[in-house]
Amino acid sequence: CLLDFGWFKGPSCCLCVLLWVVFTLIGCNIAHGYVSAAEFRTETMKTTSSKPLEVAALGRPFQLGMLYDYRDDCLIPGITLWDREDLQQDTYEIMQPKTDFDVIVSDSVEVKAWALDVDASLKASFIGGLVEVDGSAKYLKDTKASKKQSRVTLKYKRTTKFMQLSMSHLGRGNGIATHVVTAVLYGAQAFFVFDREVSETEDQQNIEGNLQVMIKKIPKLSIEGGASLKLTDTEEATVEKFSCKFYGDFALEQNPVSFQDAVNVYTTLPGLLGENWKNAVPVRVWLLPLEILDSSAARIVRQISVRLINQSQSVIDHFTEIEMQCNDITKRKVISYFPDVRKKVKSFKNMCLEYKSVFQRSLSSILPSIRGGGTEECVLANILTKKEQSPFNSNKLKEWLDCKEEEINLLQVYTDMMEDMKIVASNSELQSEIFKNRDKNVVCFALTSLGEEEPYLSCLANHLKALSTAKDLYSAPEKEQISMWIFI
Repeated sequence: CLLDFGWFKGPSCCLCVLLWVVFTLIGCNIAHGYVSAAEFRTETMKTTSSKPLEVAALGRPFQLGMLYDYRDDCLIPGITLWDREDLQQDTYEIMQPKTDFDVIVSDSVEVKAWALDVDASLKASFIGGLVEVDGSAKYLKDTKASKKQSRVTLKYKRTTKFMQLSMSHLGRGNGIATHVVTAVLYGAQAFFVFDREVSETEDQQNIEGNLQVMIKKIPKLSIEGGASLKLTDTEEATVEKFSCKFYGDFALEQNPVSFQDAVNVYTTLPGLLGENWKNAVPVRVWLLPLEILDSSAARIVRQISVRLINQSQSVIDHFTEIEMQCNDITKRKVISYFPDVRKKVKSFKNMCLEYKSVFQRSLSSILPSIRGGGTEECVLANILTKKEQSPFNSNKLKEWLDCKEEEINLLQVYTDMMEDMKIVASNSELQSEIFKNRDKNVVCFALTSLGEEEPYLSCLANHLKALSTAKDLYSAPEKEQISMWIFI
């Protein structure tokens, strides 16, 4: 009879009707006591948690048959469900040679995670400090020290073989893990990170664009069998100013430090995997939930929403931006004349780094509990909310730092106007100058407000002190009245 309605015109309507019928039946069953809402939720979680998972190795020493606790993304070494002989007999190998390269310009955690095939859940564990990375994955931890730093990264990835356990001998778990490693993709990755400081008169985007063009030529060398790039004199002058850092799964005799070093190393990478790829390392891992083997095994009750993970990542990214901006400020020459300003900026930076550390520790304690069902996801949401209600609110931090930059710009104007005059940074220097010129008239232009205490910095310090007595950010102080010294 539904087909007689005028609004019923296509497949999408069929889907709507089907969903309506399903949820009506579920609602009726719950209402009449056939199935509780909790039971329905539990069954849904079981379906989700029983699916095999695929994760990035990130330099961790995975092996077939090894146990893994997905709640805190932790390997459990020394314990397997089977002996070595069984593992060897029930393992088969497939060759999977493949080479990829990419050029990366962004320095954000999100883009680095994408480059290493890290999913949202594992990214959250990295942000929270649960996962210790190694090899090429150390690239995740490398951040720019300055906003005036041009950075372009060349990624090299080589996969070699795929090893997998057959399912014939799988047995029961022992309750200490949630998953078992059933397949491993071997290979190696490398990241060449090219950095260069950019002056005020240079165009940062133009420099990065030119370097991008030159870096894209490097992978062609291994294909064409060349050993060096043909660069113009202008290009040579450009690349000479770039330094190079290497993060890889390869054992190099000497790490590259220049563009030409990177070119030379890149051409040798395939051979460094060794005969029959004996030097290959785990790149990607497949995990089978132990609850499939034993219903009483520990399991993942829930995944943390991508929205909350991205918000947590934004917090870390913002503190990284703050750190870079503080570094740029303290490097300015004019700051050397005004130690009170330098002291305030350094104090601000250190307090931000301390809060970032507290935030990461809170993540590391609650993420496993949320995944295991011991804590609700709203606890993480509450931590993020309290952070924005605290003096460490993102907008307030940026407002103070921008205000400080305006103040320093004005100090720069003053010092430029007085370029022929002696500038002293302390009372002792002032007394020395007066004594030297005791037979002359001395006029002193003093900026007395620079050393005054700023209420906002005191507020940050008091909040950190309160956090030290709280168990975590969840039990942090309620929203505080924030007063800020504003430069006009």
